[in-house]
Amino acid sequence: MKGIILAAGKGTRLYPITRPVCKPLLPVYDKPMIYYPLTVLMTAGIRDILVIVPPDDMQPFVDLLGDGSQLGVHIQYLEQKVQRGIADAFLIGADFIGDDSVCLALGDNIFYGPAFRRKLRQAMKNTEGATIFGYYVSDPRPFGVVEIDTNGKAISIEEKPTHPKSNYIVPGLYFYDNKVIDIARNLKPSKRGELEITSVNNAYLNYNMLSVVKLGEEFSWFDAGNADSLYTAAGQIRAAQRSGKMLGCPEETALRNGWITTQQLLELAKPMEKTNYGQYLYAIAGDLD
Repeated sequence: MKGIILAAGKGTRLYPITRPVCKPLLPVYDKPMIYYPLTVLMTAGIRDILVIVPPDDMQPFVDLLGDGSQLGVHIQYLEQKVQRGIADAFLIGADFIGDDSVCLALGDNIFYGPAFRRKLRQAMKNTEGATIFGYYVSDPRPFGVVEIDTNGKAISIEEKPTHPKSNYIVPGLYFYDNKVIDIARNLKPSKRGELEITSVNNAYLNYNMLSVVKLGEEFSWFDAGNADSLYTAAGQIRAAQRSGKMLGCPEETALRNGWITTQQLLELAKPMEKTNYGQYLYAIAGDLD
């Protein structure tokens, strides 16, 4: 399976913060925002990753992540030259995906919770069709809402319904088989001129091939696309990390996946030794000695 991080949004909801810097490079507490979706893909076991960036903004991403070899992964970069919606990622990345299946993670979505690795692997087991996540919220009316049957299949998806049929909304993490490329190619732009990810999901729904993995109230999800949600996400991540467990740490994930050695981890920690992040890497390296 291939992985794509869509990090090409202009971040207009965060202006003026994002005028000089691309949104996925903003800090969310102690690390860049893009570390969180990158860690999600790596936790799922995905090693071939495409990062889709805005025009003329590729170099800062390369400076941050390089080719991924230091993490035991392979990272490529492509530009989304025109804002054409989330589903455009499958057209931009068609050659990268090839004949494989793909997981798409939005660059400003943050997930964490117990046994998340198990949830991701559950999604990856569905090799035919699509799998999305259903995240439980008390008031789903402002979101896209998915109705789920007893077998984990989606029955309906409604955008901002007045009377929601469930409490599960659809966050920005999606698993698709290879048919997603053809589906995206045949989409018509919406009224706002974009290729909508909801249209992709509805296509799979019409084929009765859209499965849902539920994320209960014990999970946390943020769309860190505006100032309030960015602030809230940073505060909750800070609070969660007081237990001693770092969130959104690709170096740790690489080590625990066996993709890098303890010595390689120590080399990554060295330039950050004066930070809490660097000290955490030293600590987990010591734990595994």
